[in-house]
Amino acid sequence: MHHIRVQSDPIDLAAEQEPLWQGRPEVGAVVTFVGLMRDLNAGVAVSAMTLEHYPGMTEKALEVIAVEAAARWDLLGIRIVHRVGPLSPQEAIVFVGVASAHRQEAFRACEFLIDYLKTRAPFWKQETTAQGTRWVEARETDAEAADRWGSGPAGTPR
Repeated sequence: MHHIRVQSDPIDLAAEQEPLWQGRPEVGAVVTFVGLMRDLNAGVAVSAMTLEHYPGMTEKALEVIAVEAAARWDLLGIRIVHRVGPLSPQEAIVFVGVASAHRQEAFRACEFLIDYLKTRAPFWKQETTAQGTRWVEARETDAEAADRWGSGPAGTPR
């Protein structure tokens, strides 16, 4: 049900989405999210980014997030693929896909997964700018997005 992968190769978006529904007539909705590298962050031009992680620990953290989503919603599949290593603007950093019988659950679960992934998964970003390289701090807005899920009733933000 859960497919979690961290890789340095580019993400094949179609190849990641299709297993969520192909040959599975019980699936009525697939919702996906693709996070892309932008060429601008906090008003500064970014030409490249390097993502670092702790192998093993990162995958385990992603699995914990997927298990929590599966406990909140009636899901038929979850796929999370995250890039590490060097990236350029327009490259996919992360793919999150959720399959369910109904669209509402798939939408909510996908949003939950990306909100939690942004704050709980151990990744570190280093950006290359005209002024040199810099480590990127977590955004307060990402923490606020994750916090709103709290411990509300099955699948609803607080």
